[in-house]
Amino acid sequence: MKKICLTVTCPSKRGIVSAISTYLAENGCNILDSSQFDDMETGKFFMRVSFFVEEGASFETLRDGFAETAAPFDMDFAFHDESQKMKVIIMVSRFGHCLNDLLYRVKIGALPIEIVAVISNHMDYQKVVVNADIPFYHIKVTKENKPEAEAAIMNVVEDTGAELIVLARYMQILSDEMCQKMSGRIINIHHSFLPSFKGANPYKQAYERGVKLIGATSHYVTADLDEGPIIEQDIVRITHAQSASDYVSLGRDVESQVLARAIHAHAHHRSFLNGNKTVVFPASPGSFSSERMG
Repeated sequence: MKKICLTVTCPSKRGIVSAISTYLAENGCNILDSSQFDDMETGKFFMRVSFFVEEGASFETLRDGFAETAAPFDMDFAFHDESQKMKVIIMVSRFGHCLNDLLYRVKIGALPIEIVAVISNHMDYQKVVVNADIPFYHIKVTKENKPEAEAAIMNVVEDTGAELIVLARYMQILSDEMCQKMSGRIINIHHSFLPSFKGANPYKQAYERGVKLIGATSHYVTADLDEGPIIEQDIVRITHAQSASDYVSLGRDVESQVLARAIHAHAHHRSFLNGNKTVVFPASPGSFSSERMG
């Protein structure tokens, strides 16, 4: 049986859930998992439904036929074949912990993505990437060549058919134009501290202030640096006994985990943009299972 995911965003209105479930039932579909959220402040409704097709209706028939149901509710909807892995480009500079973590998760089937390319402004991870049978692109970025570099990056996106860009500690600021063009399709990861530390060596600054919590935030990229809609966050506790190098190591661990969770949510179509925020639904049963353990 084919497993399909339906995502819906529309103005809040009575009867939406009934209309969706009736359409699926009448077309021989059995709902496996369903999540919904009605934002009372914005008047927007969000829904994700995962279901099996039990009576032979094709993906195209279900998708095209749903337009009549969607029209009265002004739905923005999409059907997703859950057997198809999302095509992803990873961008990295000289910190490789997130890249290596993602390569391993993809290898064991823990993330439903296909890494179609890795782009870097340095050569540090070329061998690691090529050994994983993934195309590696070295695109150097300077103040002088930034427009040309971003054009080269977008060429890779178009050539590979990538649906998502992941900034796995890519230490370059993207232009407003690229952020707008790829809105909702670029995910970033960065550290989080209270109080906040900016500039060079934030972990050293945090150590010197005796910070007790190191966090990480993964978010969609916008023109406002590190201020896009948040997808996932987590923290790790620190004690007075940890050294400055401990801070860095623990920070790397939490960054890797948070980024992987954010990608998991996006690739499973659980994350919805809601203005400056996101709606992130819980994972469907079985979606965290791996094909193999190692």
